[in-house]
Order: sequence, then structure tokens, then C-alpha cells
Amino acid sequence: MAVAGAAVLIVTAVAAVPASAADEVEQVVNGGFESGTDPFWANAGMTLAVDAGRGCVDVPGGTANKWDAILGQNDIDLVAGETYRFSFDASGSAAKSVRAVVGLAVDPYDTYFEQSPVLGDTAHYEWTFTASTSTAQGQVAFQLGGSPDPWRFCVDNVSLVGGVPPEVYVPDTGPRVRVNQVAYLPDGPKVATLVTDATAPIAWVLKDKTGKTQASGKSQPRGVDVSSGQNVHTIDFGRVTKKGTGYTLTADGETSRPFDIGADAYAKLRTDALKFYYTQRSGIAIDEALRPGYGRPAGHVDVAPNQGDGDVPCQAGVCDYRLDVRGGWYDAGDHGKYVVNGGISVWQLLNAYERTPGLRKVGLAIPESGNGTPDLLNEVRWELDFLLKMQVPAVKPYAGMAHHKIHDQNWTGLPLLPHLDPQPRELHPVSTAATLNLAATAAQAARIYKKYDRAFAQKALNAARTAYTAAKANPALYAPESDGVGGGAYNDNKVTDDFYWAAAELFLTTGEKQYQADVLASPEHTADVFGAGAFDWGNTAAAGRLDLALVPNRLPGLAQVKASVVAGAEKYLAVQRQHPYGVPYAPANNMWDWGSNSVILNNMVVIAAAHELTGRDKYRDGVLTGLDYMFGRNALNMSYVTGYGEVSSHNQHSRWYAKQLDPALPNPPVGTLAGGANSSIQDPYAQSKLTGCVAQFCYIDDIQSWSTNELTINWNAPLAWIAAYVAAL
Repeated sequence: MAVAGAAVLIVTAVAAVPASAADEVEQVVNGGFESGTDPFWANAGMTLAVDAGRGCVDVPGGTANKWDAILGQNDIDLVAGETYRFSFDASGSAAKSVRAVVGLAVDPYDTYFEQSPVLGDTAHYEWTFTASTSTAQGQVAFQLGGSPDPWRFCVDNVSLVGGVPPEVYVPDTGPRVRVNQVAYLPDGPKVATLVTDATAPIAWVLKDKTGKTQASGKSQPRGVDVSSGQNVHTIDFGRVTKKGTGYTLTADGETSRPFDIGADAYAKLRTDALKFYYTQRSGIAIDEALRPGYGRPAGHVDVAPNQGDGDVPCQAGVCDYRLDVRGGWYDAGDHGKYVVNGGISVWQLLNAYERTPGLRKVGLAIPESGNGTPDLLNEVRWELDFLLKMQVPAVKPYAGMAHHKIHDQNWTGLPLLPHLDPQPRELHPVSTAATLNLAATAAQAARIYKKYDRAFAQKALNAARTAYTAAKANPALYAPESDGVGGGAYNDNKVTDDFYWAAAELFLTTGEKQYQADVLASPEHTADVFGAGAFDWGNTAAAGRLDLALVPNRLPGLAQVKASVVAGAEKYLAVQRQHPYGVPYAPANNMWDWGSNSVILNNMVVIAAAHELTGRDKYRDGVLTGLDYMFGRNALNMSYVTGYGEVSSHNQHSRWYAKQLDPALPNPPVGTLAGGANSSIQDPYAQSKLTGCVAQFCYIDDIQSWSTNELTINWNAPLAWIAAYVAAL
């Protein structure tokens, strides 16, 4: 009985548990194998047999996906809103992992709950979850494939009991004194947040690593923080400027996690955040010597089981040609590549390069190092070459437009290294937004790469002009929201911002009147483009505004452009001053965005731009205070960057940085940013743990939580930008 699997499918939010739960009811038949193996089944290539009272199978080696070898039971009844306890005893040879799933037994094989324990000697496993869907066609399955070597799996006491009380998830937030666990700059602000029931000021003490007191004082009560629901105080120890490691802050009987006072960590973070991109590359083997622990074969280069990116067709009915779109960066934790996400990532990294001269000398240990071009430009070129390949060839319909994305025909499961992905690949329709992303970034690249590769710079400029003209001829081709199978939809039906951004970059590179006229005529030019979140892949006007303000040019009314950036920064500083955790971000209705960490960092980019424009220290201090949130001064008391801080995110959603699921695979590289709190918690795992969460608490460091804990190229870009800015201070 062959069963496919889909690990990433949007399901409806978990319903509330009924007021009067039913009696506990077992859904699995013969879970202890007392009556043989029926109604359990195993798919082709395995024989299920009873051995010492357990159901056992010999799993064949050489399979690519977890669902290539399955033991399971169908006809499981599930009721939406009811809580279930899923448990079993299992053992496995050679420390293999099993993907234990409760899901749909028929197409589209939705997954309602899953865990991937690493097996050894017989152990008991047990979880609770709340069903999101009612069905009589449910399934309990153990997916066992994906190993190059054969192994033996045995299971017993398989149980799915309905009507159990829901499990209450309480995150371990550690000490109630929340600090930047990485480092405060010696001459910068130094503020901590204390979570306490007290309403009056509380005494605090700062000690160095020897236990010697360096400062003391009283906290400032701030009341209840809306973003966390906590009563909090602020502790300001900014007068301490002595460099050192292992500082701790004590207040209200609690001692913070240790932290440093110094600047060295941010130079390292700048490099680590940029080195992330090499291991995201598609179309090239990742060299183990350059990234110990992260070496892997090239993905999607037309070597089986890949169907490859060298000759990719369009979705049915979209086009009559095929393109070679090898290369580029995998967008996130899946194997898709998206022009709009690639575009904003390229822009931000090139903007950092243009703004920060020190980046030209930062070595990234990549294959191109030493070729006479700065490493950051070498790395970004890998993505730019891919973006250019996504342009529709001349003489074809929509010539000059850009395909929105390319990815697998269907979703794949976790873990799955890129070179083992067996899915067919497809080009998706062109879009105006993708075309303008190409125009903007190619124009930007033309002026930056001209010093190092004049031929490439000219090629990029030609592509940018062609794309911009094509977009003006096709101004309303939108990526549909429904195109979200096998990859994200990245739908966007507002493109005035993309037109503005592209015109701005073309004007800055060429100085031509036609592009200047389009900039000045755009409704975005005089609009307030600095909302609760300054910019992201779907909101790009601020990218154009920032470059117009910061890249030397002779645009009429330039003073007003610069003033608008400073006004935007003032808006974010005002929000930050009111926020007890010092975050320059306050979304409407306290509904934190998907990827909120990148939104916060991008708001900080605007504040940093104001610092460049004015030289005023308050903007520098605003950036440094905002950075504290990323590294532990937050409700969860954790750093959101892998490898930075005493406690940090390290199980980000990814198919190949998947140590949580397979001990043979690594965690994400040091310097990888997690998406962060997301009030909408769209994935089933987050729903099972976080339903009812308040803003900052809508996050969990688990590989299954793609809505709160994914990694992406466009989230690491602002991390690298801000790290470069701070390192340059």
C-alpha cells in the first residue's frame, strides 16, 4: 500500500477544545500486535511480521524520502477540535530517525501531527495534539525511508486516544532578568528588562565575571507590556563602559544569563550572517573544506534522483519553452527559488556593500575568494546570475518579463537534502512584481559591479532596461494566491512600489531623465512608505526611497527625500521609546507578522540610514537598543540567531539543516536568523503548542514550525546589514 507524504501544508487554525470532552477512546486497532499484524500494513519492499510481541520490518537502504518506506494503519477517525494522545514504544538499529505521523490516508495526504524521534533501544514516545480536521480517513504512519543503509524498525503499543485533556505548553524562559546575551557596545546604551509582579522600583546589581560589583541602582517600572502580557521594569546600566566578558545582572532574586561589553562579536556576526548564503546555494557542491559539517553534493543539476534545473518546463499551459535556471540560492527551508524574495535579498546585501566600505575586505571563504572581486559581490553574483536566467527570452510571449518562481511540483518532506529531491521542477508564470525586482536589482548591480566586471555590469543594465520596459507594457500580471503547492505563493497585487523602486535604481545608475520622470510621477514618491514594517519582499517602496536618499544623485527635491527617511526613523524611535522591551515595532492589534524578526531589523535599517544622514547619536542608539531584542532581551529570553547567546534558536525549519530530525545532519549554520514571533501561527505544530499566544510568545524553536521558525535569505539579509553597520561603529 504505497502512501505519499506532504510535510508542509497549510491547515486551518486549531479549534477550541469542546467544553465537555468525550470519554477517552482508542482509535488504533490491535496496537499491541496481540492478533498478528492486521490491520497494520507495510508498503512495497518490506514485510511486516510479529517478533517478540512487536511489529517489525527490515527497512531497505537506498531510499530518498521518508515516505518511501512506511508502516501504518488507515481508517482512523479524527474529530476537529478534539485532543488526542499519540504514543508508541519503538526501537531502531543504528540510531535512525522515524517520522511518526497522524494524517490523511488519501490524496493530498495532509499531515495533522508529526514528530521525528531518533531511535535506539526500545523507548516510549508520547505527545498530545488537537486535531484541525474531521475525517474518517485518517492514518497513523511510521515513515522510515531516506537512509542509504538498511536497518530494522520495531514498534509496539501503538495508541491514538481521543478525548484526552489538552497539554498546556509553557516555554522555559529562564531567569526573569532579560539582557542582550551577546554584547553591549562600550559607548552604547545598555538596558535590560526585568519581568516581575512588583510595581515599585527594585534594586539591581551588575557584576563582572569575578563577582565584583561594577554598578547598582533601581529599576524603572513600566507596567504591563502589551506585546508579552508581562509586568516589566527597565534596568539602565549605560554608564558602565568597561569592556569585559561574563557580566551578569541581578534583580528581584534573579540573575541574568551572562553577556559581554565589547564590539568584537558584531564583526564576527557580520561574517557569519553573510557566510550563510554559500550553504544556501543551488547548483554547486558545497565544499566541506570551506564549511566543515555542511559539505553536500550539488543540488538540482540534473543528476538523479533530481530532475534538475538545467532544462525546466513551465507549468502546464504557461509557456512552450524550457529554461536553464541552475544556480541561485534556495530561498528558505525548502528547495524553491523565488525572484521576489531573491530580489529584496540581493538589494539589501548590495545596499550594505554600497553603504559600508569595510565590507569590501570581509572574507567569506567561498570558492571565488581571491579572484579580485570582493567576496560579498562574488556571493551575490551567484543569485544575480540566476535572476537573469529567469527572464523570458526574446521573441517569446512576454519577452523581457521574469518568471515569478521555480520549485518542485509538490511539497517534499523533512529532512531532504537538495541533491536527493526527486520532484519535477516547474517554472511558474511571469509576474509584474518579479520583473520589476529583476529590473531594480540588475540596475543596482550594474553600477556596483562596473569596477570589477564591465561586461557583466552592461549585461545587467541591458536586462534591467528590458525588464522595466516589459513591466510597463504588462503592469498588472499578478502572482496568484492559489499558486502555493510545492512552494510559497509570494502573491502581491500592489506593484506601484515595485515600479518606484525599479525606476529609482535605473535613475541612480543611469541618471536618465525618463527614469527620473517616473520616480517623480510615482504616487509612492510623496507617500509615507514607512509603515509598521518598513519594507520586505511585498513592500519595496522604502528600498527605492532609501537608495535615493543615500546614493549620490541630482534628483529634484532630494532634500525632501532625505527628510522623509529621517521622519520614518523618528516614527520608529517613538515606538521604541514606548516599548518596554525597546523594540521599534508595534503592529496593529498586536498581531505580529510572519518573519517579525526581519521586520524589526528592517525598521532598524531605516533608523541607521537616519544616522548616516544626520550623524545624530540617538539613531545609532536606537539601532543598538533594537538589536538587544534579537539577542535575548525579549519575552522568551533567547537569542534568535543560531550560535549567538547562551540560549539561541537552532532548530529552524529546513530540509537539510535538520539535526533535530536526523543526527547525521547539522543544525543551521552559526549566524542564521529565525523568523520569530508570528501571531497567526499557521503551521500545525505551532498551533498544537501556541494557540492563544500573545505576540512575543507566538514562537517555538522547533523544525516543524515553519510559520515561526523558518530561515530565509531575505531574513538573513537585514541581520547581515545591521551587523555590518554595528561592526563599522
